[in-house]
Amino acid sequence: MYICIDFDGTIVDHAFPEIGKPNPHAIYWMKEWQKAGAQLILFTMRSDAPERGHLTEAVAYLKSNGIELFGINTNPTQDIWTTSPKAYGHLYVDDAAFGCPTHQPSDFNRPAVNWQAIGEDIEHMIISSQESN
Repeated sequence: MYICIDFDGTIVDHAFPEIGKPNPHAIYWMKEWQKAGAQLILFTMRSDAPERGHLTEAVAYLKSNGIELFGINTNPTQDIWTTSPKAYGHLYVDDAAFGCPTHQPSDFNRPAVNWQAIGEDIEHMIISSQESN
């Protein structure tokens, strides 16, 4: 299963151009999903503008926390069947997605994805998708 995951407001608090505070349970669940067989794709508006490597910093943050990305703003497997710029995923986790549960930690600037609410359900989806293949 390919899971596209936003960065600001999803994995960390909104603090762009800085890296915000860690969103509780985000890294834990991303690791669990990887153990269950998910391929994680960072799907973010961050880029490496000439003045600063905002995207590179986000990727380094994830790597320093033990997250190995399958793709960065792209799904490496889709080049053979499409030229679409949208990263192909089975699921998208994003604080701006309609219906994605959010919460407001007391020290966060804005609401962020509630990983406690989504973690286990998505893990079950990953396992179920592997069993059906």
